[in-house]
Amino acid sequence: MYYVYVLRSESHADQTYIGSAHDLRARLAQHNGGESIHTNKFKPWNLITYVALPDKLLAETFERCLKTGSGRAFAKRHLLSLSIRPRNRCAGSFEELSTPTIFGD
Repeated sequence: MYYVYVLRSESHADQTYIGSAHDLRARLAQHNGGESIHTNKFKPWNLITYVALPDKLLAETFERCLKTGSGRAFAKRHLLSLSIRPRNRCAGSFEELSTPTIFGD
């Protein structure tokens, strides 16, 4: 499996990062270990969500799509908002979801 993932900076909550990887756990450790020049400045990072896809080409295509203007709007509307969900539609209250679990390959 290949993963397209969305990270949010703990220290700069307005900073997000979209990437893809075959080993999601190792890639998140690299981001938080300062091994990526693109994410080093805003570490540590939290995994917000990910999508598992069957092949590398599909994952890379989806990653590129999410990095476009309309893709970022889609991610903001549908993927970044997954960390909060309505608990009761009538009351309008919200509950926090737990951090996404990374499933094995």
